Amino acid sequence: MHIGLDLGKCQGYGNCVAADEAHFDLDDSGLVVLLDDKVSEADRERVAAAVRSCPADALWLVENDG
Repeated sequence: MHIGLDLGKCQGYGNCVAADEAHFDLDDSGLVVLLDDKVSEADRERVAAAVRSCPADALWLVENDG
């Protein structure tokens, strides 16, 4: 599984960073930066919560297709 990002939708709320600093950060412009787009099974719930916390719907989870 990995994280999808539409940077054009990001509004810099930072909810994702507050929920999961291991995968998300904000750049100097206040927009999300993916520190690691790969999601391990151990991190799945935390990352999913961070993705759901995005009010701009700029993030989503993608199942690995093989």
